[in-house]
Amino acid sequence: MGASKRKKSQAAVKEVEEQPTDTPKPKKTKNVSRDVGAGAGPSGRDQSSEEKKFVNKEKVLILASRGITHRYRHLMTDMMTLLPHNKKEPKLDTKDDRQLINEVAELKGCTSAMFFEVRKHKDLYLWMSKIPSGPSVKFHVVNVHTMDELKLTGNHLLGSRPVLSFDKQFDELPHLQVLKELLSQIFGVPKNHRKVKPFFDHVITFSLADNRIWFRNYQCVYPDGRQGKQAVENMTLAEVGPRMCLNPIRIFAGSFRGVTLYDNPAYVSPNYLRAQAKREASSKYDVKVKKKSKRDAWAKEHKLEPGELDDVFEGVDEEFSDSDSD
Repeated sequence: MGASKRKKSQAAVKEVEEQPTDTPKPKKTKNVSRDVGAGAGPSGRDQSSEEKKFVNKEKVLILASRGITHRYRHLMTDMMTLLPHNKKEPKLDTKDDRQLINEVAELKGCTSAMFFEVRKHKDLYLWMSKIPSGPSVKFHVVNVHTMDELKLTGNHLLGSRPVLSFDKQFDELPHLQVLKELLSQIFGVPKNHRKVKPFFDHVITFSLADNRIWFRNYQCVYPDGRQGKQAVENMTLAEVGPRMCLNPIRIFAGSFRGVTLYDNPAYVSPNYLRAQAKREASSKYDVKVKKKSKRDAWAKEHKLEPGELDDVFEGVDEEFSDSDSD
């Protein structure tokens, strides 16, 4: 009985399998790539072209060393107002291990760094570097004048984008070309940053004179508040500030380290200048003492002989005193 039942069930399964089905089989479709980079379809081509566009994600880390003075701190705050794409960091305690700046910049997501290093509460050195592979440059900053100190008439919009103007001499020498590229990347404000306003209403100039870079910031003043081609032709500039003079010392291949690409032969350390001034001051005193001793020796050698009229007025004071008493 069990074997006959199994045979009947197997025959019923074969009949069901042999019956034709009305439902059509699904058609095979071609594998359409949905990768935007592959450029499938017109929308894919548009998206791929948008992705290929360069997006400036520049962020600048600004920090100072321990012991910075009030004037240099105000200069750092002025730089932060000019660079809305900055990231601030507390003061750096160490002055020897500058590699910590690279680690802090990577944690902050920054691609550049500006480090204000103060020595002896007098000398300001400004480091500018590209994170993490360099190059980096060390400047000696002199002739510093902040915005609060100058009280100039210019005033531009906070967070606006600047027009960078470089001297034509920056294209002549290799080390100046490196400095131009580094300055343009740091001071070039990104277009789509959340703190940036899409306006160009001030000009930052980098001029070369006496082998130094002179930094100035000007506001674009249009006549009667008008804009257009005629207004641009009649545009004037009003200085805003701050002012500073950058004397390049060295350019390194890496970030705060590496092989020296350029060494300024005309640079003189401010410590040497102060020591020389002290020597000159001490030399003036030595000359004064020598002159006095020489005069005393000459006076001893050339004593005046007593004259015939030396005793003419002797006793005159005594006579006048006696007459007063009477």
